[in-house]
Amino acid sequence: MPRSEPLWRPFLFFLLPLMATNILQSLSMTINNIFLGRMLGVEALAAAAVFFPVAFFFIAFLIGLSAGATVLIGQAFGAAQRDKMQAITGTALGVAFVGGVLIAATGGILAPAIMGGLGTPETILPEAIAFARTSFLVMPLTFLFLVSASLLRGTGDTMTPLLAQLFATVLAALLTPALIRGWLGFAPMGAPAAALASGLAFGLALLALAVFLVRIRHPMAPDRALLRKLVPDLRLLWLVLRIGLPTGVQVVAGSMAGLVIVGLVNSFGFQATAAYGAVAQVLTYVQFPALSIAIAASVFGAQMIGAGRTDQLSEVLRTAMVMNLVLTGSLVAVTYAGSRHLVSLFLTDPEVIELSQQLLHIITWSALMFGAGTIFSGIMRASGTVLVPMLIGLFAIVAVELPVAIVLSNMIGLPGIWWGYVASFGAMMVMQGSFYWFVWRRKTIHALV
Repeated sequence: MPRSEPLWRPFLFFLLPLMATNILQSLSMTINNIFLGRMLGVEALAAAAVFFPVAFFFIAFLIGLSAGATVLIGQAFGAAQRDKMQAITGTALGVAFVGGVLIAATGGILAPAIMGGLGTPETILPEAIAFARTSFLVMPLTFLFLVSASLLRGTGDTMTPLLAQLFATVLAALLTPALIRGWLGFAPMGAPAAALASGLAFGLALLALAVFLVRIRHPMAPDRALLRKLVPDLRLLWLVLRIGLPTGVQVVAGSMAGLVIVGLVNSFGFQATAAYGAVAQVLTYVQFPALSIAIAASVFGAQMIGAGRTDQLSEVLRTAMVMNLVLTGSLVAVTYAGSRHLVSLFLTDPEVIELSQQLLHIITWSALMFGAGTIFSGIMRASGTVLVPMLIGLFAIVAVELPVAIVLSNMIGLPGIWWGYVASFGAMMVMQGSFYWFVWRRKTIHALV
């Protein structure tokens, strides 16, 4: 990027396709669930839902691997080191593929034990086992696609991953009903149709992506030079894991805390649970800009570090914070203005709609604090500083969110649980910002590759 060009322009061009990709990924899952529920019934939908915590556990590993590799790719790209980019890409893809194959093999064997251990009801257990086995089977393709898309973002390219995700989403939406009905020469399938359709869609999108990268002679194209580097470079692998694993650990911790929160919500009755589901759906979309901005800040920060322009990191921070205020803030304002209409998309009971509105009004504004905290940690991750930001994130969950939610829910009822989220986001923003300003900013930043 030329020094004279305002940073907000490339930042915005990077950010908008990234946000669209995140929305498409969420939309793809929603579409599959609609097909299962409408075409096969609630039992098939429940069979797929039971596997979600298992899938999320493995996706957390993938998020960590991708986060670490993307930082290194960003630094190598900023330094214009083509060989390093290929080595990092080969290491990340090699580990993703081997990990996916091992998970597919062991998961397929252990699927009955895993589904049984989760307490899956007997009525849906056979269908849940079949869905789990199919999901495990296609994990190598899923892993390769998601890691490839993440690595491309490290080079500043979010449009190619967006087009690949759009292709996969449309293809999965076509394949799922076709497999359910047996239109492609297969026997009609149950819930596993959704898992198989997603795997096939990711596989074909990965193939199309590979062909495209070869044709444009991209540094990360799967040519002979890259294929020779699929055997992991142990030094690079260590760097990837050192940066990425803390991110994965924090994601797992957040999901486990979520289980505790769900238990608290359930204690207030089914109406509270329904309201929780509706508010969580809306909040997910409100947080998309914040999460995307943090990823963009990490990528741009890594590129600045790789290019030896660490003096520009403060500009990256300012740009990301302004984007958070404008984009996340706008979505927060829209959510407040249309809160009743938004929760009514999921609910029909007037009493539950009113409750959901109340909870949405408590939590929505805190997405701005959530965004600020993740931006601070994203920029620090660009330099390889991950341990302290991870500990801060864990502290905000374990020592702030859960205790506040438990104490306030006993004092003021259901709204207290949502004030726990607000307190956690606020604490994370303050602690991450303090570590950034008073410790990290005073360090000498060096490229890792």
